[in-house]
Amino acid sequence: MPYNSILNWIVFTDPMQNGYYPYSVYNLPYDIGLKLWELLGGLIAWLINLLVPGNCVSTWLVCDQVANVFAIILMVVVIFAVGFIINLTMIWEERKVLGRMMDRRATKIGPLGYFQCLADGLKTFMKENIAPKKADKKIYWWALALVIGVSVLVACMVPLSGRWFIADYGTGLLIIFGLFALAPFLILCAGWAQNNKYSLIGGLRAAELMISYEIPMLLLLTGVILMTGSFNINDIVNAQYENTWYIIPQFLGFIVFLICAIAESERVPFDLSEAEAELVEGWQTEYAGMKWGLIMLGDYFRGYVACALVVIMYLGGWMLPYFGSTPVPELVFIAKVFLVFFIFVWARAALPRVRTDQILNIGWKILMPLAVVNLAIVIALRMGGVF
Repeated sequence: MPYNSILNWIVFTDPMQNGYYPYSVYNLPYDIGLKLWELLGGLIAWLINLLVPGNCVSTWLVCDQVANVFAIILMVVVIFAVGFIINLTMIWEERKVLGRMMDRRATKIGPLGYFQCLADGLKTFMKENIAPKKADKKIYWWALALVIGVSVLVACMVPLSGRWFIADYGTGLLIIFGLFALAPFLILCAGWAQNNKYSLIGGLRAAELMISYEIPMLLLLTGVILMTGSFNINDIVNAQYENTWYIIPQFLGFIVFLICAIAESERVPFDLSEAEAELVEGWQTEYAGMKWGLIMLGDYFRGYVACALVVIMYLGGWMLPYFGSTPVPELVFIAKVFLVFFIFVWARAALPRVRTDQILNIGWKILMPLAVVNLAIVIALRMGGVF
């Protein structure tokens, strides 16, 4: 084909017509990434062709193989950007809700105070980067990088709809749970590496949280899987649309999972690994400036994942009752996530921090038996032919 015009270089094609398309169904982030590259790459190819007509570099930039590679890269960037904006909005939501509940004005930078979180993030990046002299440097840095990296990775793996996903795994929910459970272990390593007694105690408390609340969460996951018959997130959401949201038959499981999700995301009243009134800043004590800011961002990413799991497992995901999938299912899913996060913020404003022994008692003596009872209810419903 002769490339006589810029319109010959910039052609917005159907992504599924690309011979190297990596999915079997339509993927909206991939489509956005492909169109971005067709615009950017086509413009670069056109400019190069103006300087050197008939060169092979220009045609290489717009071929299917190169377009597929850059579409995947830009797709990941788009998914991360959307997740980042969701996290900023969650921080804004928490500040505004806490402001109302505590009868104060809350933040005021930007429209409705939305840009306060950006100002705080910029402030942390401007602070001096200090590391303890006697810390185990390798573990100190690697644990930090992995805590933040795993938090971002698991957040990006959460699909916003049947067309917004990074990969459609048959064991998607199990992989998310596995990655979600890594954070407390990495926090323990980070607390030990700082050579600080407060940090070490904070890391040990994070391990206690993991032991106490991971098992009830897995039992509750088992109940959802038994009703659905699949670990695939699309199957779980579609099964709730075809029958009913699982919050109805598993209301007990929903309450228990909500408490476990608050604990696993280390939010008040279960933030014992940070407990600034007792441990300075817990396992984060020796992480200052930019490092502390990124840790806090990672905490909100894990909070987002916790809310998303509640929505996927019990609140129908991106589906609405009687309507099914809407024209913009991603907005439905995000709205549900914000609603669940409102409950998280409500708990923070209303409840005092619990002690370490109380966390263990709640996890083992209350939530574990309730998770078993919920599993028994699910088995009874399945055997009775209700689901």
